[in-house]
Amino acid sequence: MRSLCVAAVVAGMMFSSCSEAQTKETAGAEATEKQEKSGKKKGKKGKKNAEAIANLTQVGTMSGVPESSGLALTGEAGSFFTHGDDGTQPILYKISTAGKTLSQLDIPVKSHDWESITRDTNGHVYIGDVGNNNNSRQDLVIYRLNPGNVQQVQEIHLNYLDQKDFPPAKEERNFDCEATLWHAGKVYLFTKDRAQEQTSKVYAVPDQPGNYTAQQVTRLAIPGQVTDAALSPDGRRLVLLARQEMFVLEGNSFEEILKATPRQVSLKGAGQTEGAVFTDNNTLYISNEQGALYTYTF
Repeated sequence: MRSLCVAAVVAGMMFSSCSEAQTKETAGAEATEKQEKSGKKKGKKGKKNAEAIANLTQVGTMSGVPESSGLALTGEAGSFFTHGDDGTQPILYKISTAGKTLSQLDIPVKSHDWESITRDTNGHVYIGDVGNNNNSRQDLVIYRLNPGNVQQVQEIHLNYLDQKDFPPAKEERNFDCEATLWHAGKVYLFTKDRAQEQTSKVYAVPDQPGNYTAQQVTRLAIPGQVTDAALSPDGRRLVLLARQEMFVLEGNSFEEILKATPRQVSLKGAGQTEGAVFTDNNTLYISNEQGALYTYTF
Protein backbone atom coordinates (compact mmCIF):
# COMPACT_ATOMS: atom_id res chain seq x y z
CA MET A 1 0.00 0.00 0.00
CA ARG A 2 2.87 2.37 0.87
CA SER A 3 4.54 1.60 -2.49
CA LEU A 4 1.34 2.48 -4.31
CA CYS A 5 1.09 5.81 -2.46
CA VAL A 6 4.70 6.67 -3.28
CA ALA A 7 4.13 5.78 -6.91
CA ALA A 8 1.05 7.96 -7.00
CA VAL A 9 2.91 10.89 -5.48
CA VAL A 10 5.80 10.51 -7.93
CA ALA A 11 3.39 10.29 -10.84
CA GLY A 12 1.60 13.37 -9.59
CA MET A 13 4.86 15.30 -9.31
CA MET A 14 5.91 14.27 -12.81
CA PHE A 15 2.52 15.29 -14.22
CA SER A 16 2.72 18.58 -12.31
CA SER A 17 6.25 19.30 -13.59
CA CYS A 18 5.26 18.39 -17.11
CA SER A 19 2.16 20.55 -16.90
CA GLU A 20 4.21 23.46 -15.50
CA ALA A 21 6.77 23.11 -18.29
CA GLN A 22 4.03 22.98 -20.91
CA THR A 23 2.39 26.02 -19.32
CA LYS A 24 5.68 27.96 -19.38
CA GLU A 25 6.37 26.86 -22.95
CA THR A 26 2.88 27.90 -24.03
CA ALA A 27 3.17 31.20 -22.19
CA GLY A 28 6.58 31.81 -23.78
CA ALA A 29 5.24 31.04 -27.23
CA GLU A 30 2.26 33.30 -26.65
CA ALA A 31 4.56 36.08 -25.41
CA THR A 32 6.83 35.68 -28.45
CA GLU A 33 3.81 35.75 -30.75
CA LYS A 34 2.55 38.89 -29.02
CA GLN A 35 5.97 40.51 -29.34
CA GLU A 36 6.16 39.64 -33.03
CA LYS A 37 2.68 41.00 -33.63
CA SER A 38 3.52 44.07 -31.57
CA GLY A 39 6.72 44.57 -33.56
CA LYS A 40 4.83 44.29 -36.82
CA LYS A 41 2.25 46.73 -35.57
CA LYS A 42 4.98 49.13 -34.46
CA GLY A 43 6.69 48.78 -37.85
CA LYS A 44 3.44 49.51 -39.66
CA LYS A 45 2.69 52.34 -37.27
CA GLY A 46 6.17 53.80 -37.83
CA LYS A 47 5.67 53.66 -41.58
CA LYS A 48 2.28 55.31 -41.24
CA ASN A 49 3.79 57.98 -39.01
CA ALA A 50 6.47 58.72 -41.61
CA GLU A 51 3.84 58.86 -44.35
CA ALA A 52 1.76 61.20 -42.21
CA ILE A 53 4.53 63.82 -41.86
CA ALA A 54 3.53 66.82 -43.91
CA ASN A 55 5.72 67.40 -47.00
CA LEU A 56 7.78 64.22 -46.38
CA THR A 57 7.70 61.40 -48.95
CA GLN A 58 9.68 58.18 -49.01
CA VAL A 59 11.19 57.83 -52.48
CA GLY A 60 13.49 54.85 -52.07
CA THR A 61 15.43 52.36 -49.99
CA MET A 62 19.20 51.87 -49.80
CA SER A 63 19.84 48.15 -49.52
CA GLY A 64 23.59 48.24 -50.14
CA VAL A 65 24.63 51.04 -47.76
CA PRO A 66 25.37 50.18 -44.11
CA GLU A 67 23.78 52.90 -41.94
CA SER A 68 23.82 55.93 -44.27
CA SER A 69 25.30 58.81 -42.27
CA GLY A 70 25.60 61.62 -44.81
CA LEU A 71 24.49 62.84 -48.25
CA ALA A 72 26.19 65.02 -50.86
CA LEU A 73 25.63 65.85 -54.51
CA THR A 74 27.88 64.14 -57.06
CA GLY A 75 27.63 66.81 -59.74
CA GLU A 76 25.67 64.41 -61.92
CA ALA A 77 21.89 64.68 -62.06
CA GLY A 78 19.97 61.98 -60.24
CA SER A 79 22.71 60.76 -57.90
CA PHE A 80 24.26 61.30 -54.47
CA PHE A 81 27.29 60.26 -52.49
CA THR A 82 26.72 58.61 -49.13
CA HIS A 83 28.77 56.55 -46.67
CA GLY A 84 28.40 54.28 -43.66
CA ASP A 85 28.57 55.20 -40.00
CA ASP A 86 31.09 54.43 -37.27
CA GLY A 87 32.79 51.04 -37.74
CA THR A 88 32.08 50.64 -41.47
CA GLN A 89 34.57 50.43 -44.34
CA PRO A 90 36.04 53.62 -45.93
CA ILE A 91 33.75 53.47 -48.95
CA LEU A 92 31.83 56.18 -50.77
CA TYR A 93 28.62 54.88 -52.30
CA LYS A 94 27.16 56.53 -55.36
CA ILE A 95 23.40 56.04 -55.22
CA SER A 96 20.44 57.05 -57.34
CA THR A 97 17.61 59.27 -56.13
CA ALA A 98 15.70 56.04 -55.49
CA GLY A 99 18.48 54.64 -53.29
CA LYS A 100 19.96 52.13 -55.78
CA THR A 101 23.72 51.67 -55.48
CA LEU A 102 25.31 52.76 -58.76
CA SER A 103 28.97 52.34 -57.82
CA GLN A 104 31.44 52.21 -54.93
CA LEU A 105 34.63 54.17 -54.39
CA ASP A 106 37.20 52.65 -52.05
CA ILE A 107 38.97 55.53 -50.31
CA PRO A 108 42.58 54.70 -49.27
CA VAL A 109 42.31 56.10 -45.74
CA LYS A 110 41.21 54.84 -42.36
CA SER A 111 37.64 55.24 -41.26
CA HIS A 112 37.61 56.02 -37.56
CA ASP A 113 34.17 57.61 -37.41
CA TRP A 114 32.99 59.09 -40.71
CA GLU A 115 29.95 61.22 -39.97
CA SER A 116 29.37 63.69 -42.79
CA ILE A 117 30.12 64.50 -46.41
CA THR A 118 29.91 67.83 -48.25
CA ARG A 119 30.92 69.10 -51.71
CA ASP A 120 32.36 72.35 -53.02
CA THR A 121 31.57 74.13 -56.29
CA ASN A 122 34.68 72.66 -57.97
CA GLY A 123 33.63 69.07 -57.38
CA HIS A 124 35.84 68.22 -54.40
CA VAL A 125 34.16 66.26 -51.65
CA TYR A 126 35.02 66.55 -47.97
CA ILE A 127 34.54 63.52 -45.74
CA GLY A 128 34.31 64.43 -42.07
CA ASP A 129 36.05 61.84 -39.90
CA VAL A 130 35.05 63.97 -36.94
CA GLY A 131 32.71 61.73 -34.98
CA ASN A 132 33.73 62.11 -31.35
CA ASN A 133 31.20 60.31 -29.18
CA ASN A 134 33.32 60.43 -26.04
CA ASN A 135 34.77 63.88 -26.77
CA SER A 136 38.24 62.36 -26.36
CA ARG A 137 39.65 62.27 -29.91
CA GLN A 138 42.78 64.21 -30.83
CA ASP A 139 43.01 62.92 -34.40
CA LEU A 140 40.06 64.70 -36.04
CA VAL A 141 40.42 64.98 -39.81
CA ILE A 142 38.47 66.00 -42.90
CA TYR A 143 39.47 64.20 -46.09
CA ARG A 144 39.46 66.30 -49.27
CA LEU A 145 39.40 64.47 -52.58
CA ASN A 146 38.36 64.49 -56.20
CA PRO A 147 35.99 61.54 -56.84
CA GLY A 148 37.64 61.13 -60.25
CA ASN A 149 40.99 60.33 -58.60
CA VAL A 150 40.42 58.88 -55.13
CA GLN A 151 44.05 57.76 -54.80
CA GLN A 152 45.07 61.34 -54.08
CA VAL A 153 43.54 62.31 -50.76
CA GLN A 154 44.38 65.52 -48.93
CA GLU A 155 43.95 65.90 -45.18
CA ILE A 156 42.61 68.78 -43.13
CA HIS A 157 43.57 68.12 -39.51
CA LEU A 158 41.86 70.12 -36.80
CA ASN A 159 41.40 70.70 -33.11
CA TYR A 160 38.97 72.92 -31.21
CA LEU A 161 40.38 76.07 -29.66
CA ASP A 162 38.20 75.82 -26.54
CA GLN A 163 38.78 72.13 -25.80
CA LYS A 164 41.45 71.68 -23.13
CA ASP A 165 40.61 68.23 -21.72
CA PHE A 166 40.13 64.88 -23.50
CA PRO A 167 37.47 64.17 -22.48
CA PRO A 168 36.17 67.27 -20.72
CA ALA A 169 33.74 67.14 -17.79
CA LYS A 170 30.40 65.58 -18.75
CA GLU A 171 28.55 68.88 -18.65
CA GLU A 172 31.02 70.32 -21.19
CA ARG A 173 30.91 67.52 -23.76
CA ASN A 174 29.97 69.45 -26.85
CA PHE A 175 32.84 68.52 -29.18
CA ASP A 176 31.21 65.67 -31.08
CA CYS A 177 30.42 66.53 -34.70
CA GLU A 178 28.20 64.76 -37.24
CA ALA A 179 27.49 67.72 -39.52
CA THR A 180 29.86 69.51 -41.90
CA LEU A 181 29.13 72.00 -44.66
CA TRP A 182 31.34 73.58 -47.32
CA HIS A 183 30.65 77.25 -48.01
CA ALA A 184 32.77 79.98 -49.63
CA GLY A 185 36.18 78.39 -49.12
CA LYS A 186 35.58 77.04 -45.62
CA VAL A 187 34.29 73.84 -44.06
CA TYR A 188 31.86 74.54 -41.25
CA LEU A 189 31.35 72.07 -38.41
CA PHE A 190 28.18 71.94 -36.31
CA THR A 191 28.56 70.13 -33.00
CA LYS A 192 26.23 67.58 -31.48
CA ASP A 193 25.51 68.63 -27.91
CA ARG A 194 25.72 65.40 -25.91
CA ALA A 195 25.74 67.19 -22.56
CA GLN A 196 22.72 69.48 -22.54
CA GLU A 197 21.06 69.11 -25.99
CA GLN A 198 20.70 72.88 -26.07
CA THR A 199 23.51 74.29 -28.18
CA SER A 200 25.23 73.50 -31.46
CA LYS A 201 28.59 75.24 -31.66
CA VAL A 202 29.64 76.30 -35.15
CA TYR A 203 33.34 76.13 -36.10
CA ALA A 204 35.15 76.78 -39.37
CA VAL A 205 38.42 75.70 -40.98
CA PRO A 206 39.89 76.50 -44.42
CA ASP A 207 39.05 74.00 -47.18
CA GLN A 208 42.77 73.45 -47.97
CA PRO A 209 44.97 70.67 -46.53
CA GLY A 210 46.86 71.51 -43.37
CA ASN A 211 46.71 71.58 -39.59
CA TYR A 212 44.24 74.02 -38.10
CA THR A 213 42.73 75.21 -34.86
CA ALA A 214 39.03 75.46 -35.62
CA GLN A 215 37.68 78.90 -34.82
CA GLN A 216 34.25 79.11 -33.20
CA VAL A 217 31.97 81.22 -35.38
CA THR A 218 28.83 81.21 -33.26
CA ARG A 219 26.55 79.14 -31.03
CA LEU A 220 23.06 78.13 -32.14
CA ALA A 221 20.15 77.42 -29.79
CA ILE A 222 19.31 73.90 -31.00
CA PRO A 223 17.26 71.76 -28.56
CA GLY A 224 18.44 68.50 -30.10
CA GLN A 225 21.48 66.61 -31.41
CA VAL A 226 22.56 67.72 -34.89
CA THR A 227 23.33 64.89 -37.34
CA ASP A 228 23.85 66.75 -40.66
CA ALA A 229 23.74 70.15 -42.33
CA ALA A 230 22.51 71.28 -45.75
CA LEU A 231 22.41 74.68 -47.46
CA SER A 232 19.98 75.48 -50.28
CA PRO A 233 21.56 76.42 -53.66
CA ASP A 234 20.51 80.07 -53.30
CA GLY A 235 22.20 80.19 -49.89
CA ARG A 236 19.08 81.39 -48.09
CA ARG A 237 18.01 78.30 -46.16
CA LEU A 238 20.08 76.17 -43.81
CA VAL A 239 18.79 72.87 -42.48
CA LEU A 240 20.35 71.24 -39.43
CA LEU A 241 19.10 67.68 -39.35
CA ALA A 242 18.65 65.85 -36.07
CA ARG A 243 17.11 62.53 -35.11
CA GLN A 244 13.51 62.52 -36.27
CA GLU A 245 13.48 66.32 -36.51
CA MET A 246 15.20 69.20 -38.23
CA PHE A 247 15.89 72.86 -37.58
CA VAL A 248 15.46 75.42 -40.34
CA LEU A 249 17.27 78.78 -40.38
CA GLU A 250 16.67 81.37 -43.11
CA GLY A 251 18.19 84.67 -44.19
CA ASN A 252 19.50 86.67 -47.13
CA SER A 253 23.10 85.59 -46.51
CA PHE A 254 24.98 82.86 -44.68
CA GLU A 255 26.00 85.35 -42.01
CA GLU A 256 22.37 86.37 -41.55
CA ILE A 257 21.27 82.74 -41.42
CA LEU A 258 23.64 82.04 -38.53
CA LYS A 259 21.90 84.79 -36.58
CA ALA A 260 18.37 83.54 -37.32
CA THR A 261 16.05 81.82 -34.86
CA PRO A 262 15.83 78.09 -35.72
CA ARG A 263 12.40 76.75 -36.68
CA GLN A 264 11.84 73.20 -35.42
CA VAL A 265 10.17 70.67 -37.73
CA SER A 266 9.16 67.24 -36.44
CA LEU A 267 10.12 64.16 -38.48
CA LYS A 268 8.81 61.71 -35.92
CA GLY A 269 8.40 58.29 -37.48
CA ALA A 270 11.10 58.83 -40.12
CA GLY A 271 13.71 56.75 -38.30
CA GLN A 272 17.24 57.79 -37.31
CA THR A 273 17.70 60.61 -39.80
CA GLU A 274 21.40 61.19 -40.52
CA GLY A 275 21.93 62.61 -44.04
CA ALA A 276 20.57 65.69 -45.81
CA VAL A 277 21.20 67.56 -49.07
CA PHE A 278 19.28 70.03 -51.23
CA THR A 279 18.71 69.32 -54.93
CA ASP A 280 16.98 72.66 -55.47
CA ASN A 281 15.90 75.53 -53.25
CA ASN A 282 12.74 73.75 -52.11
CA THR A 283 13.63 70.04 -52.23
CA LEU A 284 15.63 68.37 -49.49
CA TYR A 285 16.67 64.71 -49.63
CA ILE A 286 17.02 62.94 -46.28
CA SER A 287 18.49 59.51 -45.52
CA ASN A 288 18.26 57.48 -42.35
CA GLU A 289 20.41 54.71 -40.90
CA GLN A 290 17.69 52.14 -41.53
CA GLY A 291 18.07 52.67 -45.31
CA ALA A 292 15.11 54.89 -46.14
CA LEU A 293 15.46 57.81 -48.53
CA TYR A 294 12.98 60.68 -48.31
CA THR A 295 12.26 64.02 -49.93
CA TYR A 296 11.01 66.97 -47.92
CA THR A 297 9.38 69.82 -49.85
CA PHE A 298 9.44 73.37 -48.52
